Amino acid sequence: MTFTTLAQFRTILDDLPQPDNTARAQAEQRNSQLTKPPAALGRLEDLAIWYAGWRGDAKPEMNAPQIIVFAGNHGVCAQGVSAFPPEVTEQMVLNFQHGGAAINQLAKTFGAKMDVHAISLDSPTADFTKAAAMSEAEVVAAIKTGWDAVDPASDLLVTGEMGIGNTTSAAAIAAALFGGDAAEWTGRGTGVDDAGLLLKTKVVAKGLELHAKVLSDPLQVLRCLGGRELAAMVGAISKARILRIPVILDGFICSAAASVLEMSVTGALDHAVAGHLSPENAHGTILKTLGKEPLLALDMRLGEGSGAALAIGVLKGAIACHSGMSTFAQAGVSQG
Repeated sequence: MTFTTLAQFRTILDDLPQPDNTARAQAEQRNSQLTKPPAALGRLEDLAIWYAGWRGDAKPEMNAPQIIVFAGNHGVCAQGVSAFPPEVTEQMVLNFQHGGAAINQLAKTFGAKMDVHAISLDSPTADFTKAAAMSEAEVVAAIKTGWDAVDPASDLLVTGEMGIGNTTSAAAIAAALFGGDAAEWTGRGTGVDDAGLLLKTKVVAKGLELHAKVLSDPLQVLRCLGGRELAAMVGAISKARILRIPVILDGFICSAAASVLEMSVTGALDHAVAGHLSPENAHGTILKTLGKEPLLALDMRLGEGSGAALAIGVLKGAIACHSGMSTFAQAGVSQG
């Protein structure tokens, strides 16, 4: 399955695989027989059954999670929207590669394979207040980078990002996809002050105005307002769906990128859960709109996939209980 145009990618999205309903029903039946009162493990039970359906196994295990961090640079940084210079993107990529970032520690803690893809850092996207951020060829190439980065042997995917200026891009994408004023979607990102937030909001509004004619098409939203790392996350999350690999979504930027898929095809994110709730201004609004209840809410706004990576532990716990517990019959315990 391959694509060289957005139209071809759109065709793939129109025919996405669904979960294994037989495995899901068997997992529900198993859950009802485990040595606990009904629903005593709360959302952990739902998580395990959801995972079982996507993996096609009523008694699944999770042994090969993959975390992929994508990095890209944004031309819109020329507008002064970030508290950090674009050079930090490449510096942080080196930190990832040397194992020194928070995401590296979380990957090791939960036994996840971690990959880093720096995408054309020496060629930032265009400033979306003046032109489309990417040409069709550029956005397709970035989507394909994410698509090709997914390990078919993995049994869970987390996508993270690094890119100075990408909360501005994410805010513009969210506003274009869901409507509303730019101020509703624009937050402080790396910690800009009040004047910086006002500037950032104006930049988002200017981008929306410039590209208004194409914003009814979510894939054109990604092309005109996105970044290479956001497009790569779109590619990776969609490839995971093709492979029936469950996904844990990270924070505001990841969720904005993933929303491109859901707004393109309803149900495109059924294989994904929200790892956490970020304090970034509009993340909660996106999750509510997508119908995703976060697993964690710890005021994390680092990015890198860190919140989703931490949530791997929650999902591992859910699966361990579901697949490892004895049934009432096995344990010789009366159900009353």
